[in-house]
Amino acid sequence: MEIYLQVLRDWNKFSGRASRTEFWTFVLVNALVNCALWLLGTLIGPIVFISYLYSLAILVPTLAVGMRRLHDAGKEGLWIIGSFVPLLNLVVLYFLILESEPGSNQHGPNPTGA
Repeated sequence: MEIYLQVLRDWNKFSGRASRTEFWTFVLVNALVNCALWLLGTLIGPIVFISYLYSLAILVPTLAVGMRRLHDAGKEGLWIIGSFVPLLNLVVLYFLILESEPGSNQHGPNPTGA
């Protein structure tokens, strides 16, 4: 949960690198929170839109950590835009799964220290 909160604190940090652990932990917690909000909204009834509001509020931090993750894999952060394009999103997903570049790259030192 600390990793999730750290990503939220760094909501406007589009430079640097994010490890696979940081990115995928954020994605997992984000999905669980969104599912819980959707379920809560469905049970309560008139506030179904609460999960949509959460998704909108979390959009910028998600893009920021995605860009940092792409930087860590040695790719340009603007590839994150491809996640909104059908089929190109599979290429972006592949880049997000890649291992970190060892050592430093043009975006900074390796976040895992390797």
